[in-house]
Amino acid sequence: MRTVLLTALTLTTLLLAACTTTPLAAPTAPERLVTGLKNAQGSTVGPDGGLYVTEPAAGRIVRIDPTTGALTTFASGLPLPVIGLGGAVDVIFLNGTAYALVGLVAADVGGSSKVGLYRMESPTSFTLVADLGAFALVNPPATEFFVPTGVPYALELYGGAFLVSDGHHNRVLRVTREGQISVFRVFGNTVPTGLEVMGTTVFMAEPGPIPHEPQTGRAVSFTSGSAPVTVVAAGARMLLDVEFGPVGMLFGLSQGVWDGVEVGSPAHPNTGSLVRAKGDGTFEVIASALDRPTSLEVIGNTAFITTLNGEVWTVGNIANPR
Repeated sequence: MRTVLLTALTLTTLLLAACTTTPLAAPTAPERLVTGLKNAQGSTVGPDGGLYVTEPAAGRIVRIDPTTGALTTFASGLPLPVIGLGGAVDVIFLNGTAYALVGLVAADVGGSSKVGLYRMESPTSFTLVADLGAFALVNPPATEFFVPTGVPYALELYGGAFLVSDGHHNRVLRVTREGQISVFRVFGNTVPTGLEVMGTTVFMAEPGPIPHEPQTGRAVSFTSGSAPVTVVAAGARMLLDVEFGPVGMLFGLSQGVWDGVEVGSPAHPNTGSLVRAKGDGTFEVIASALDRPTSLEVIGNTAFITTLNGEVWTVGNIANPR
């Protein structure tokens, strides 16, 4: 576990010093690794080093070789989306077992499945561990909402349990392996999305309320206690995910300029970007013109970016000076 978080400014200084003797290659242009997925939403790096991506429209999880892009079906049979959004939105592993986060499939949007956390039992079967929709119905948020069962977005491990962000109910839930659910942290109308954890500190992406202006696109940090939320960096439109990279650098995934169609609709095509947090509390762009990215993983010094149109892209040398 990393115990020291170097700021992007500190790392940049170290890298620039290294460049005086050994020049480092600049970040590479985005390169497509995989195409043809039926939508692509959440992702994680599995215990075998593979990249695992959810395909909500197909109700499955695929494994992708991060070097070759070779793709295999890891699991299938998850609830399908009802309104074009939702379904299996994220995946994570705990002690070698895969868990999937499923949303927007309940009766309040015309479906017949459960919104919740599912545990993989076999390549074709899952068990509901925690009924997040039922919890939301009994424990509605203080902020305005119109989907009673919520809109879960991201899944992360925290102290042997799970954290789930709900971008519609503006909160983060804690779920134990036994399925006990509690409210971990409550927010205003910030639209909590992607999660990352370092030690006991949670880092989270916030695209902010409609119309998702750049100043509301923030990466924040917090703990489970009453300590205030800290803004790590701000200024990225529709920030949907955060992920640590080499030497504790924090990266973010901006989906871009919101299309303005309706609540929950994505950004305009090719307006997304991969950004890196700087020591002065701002972001710098590492790669641009991404097409509606949804999730970010970092393996070594390479970013893996899933997109709404069913692709996975890579950007190399992400920690190097531009």
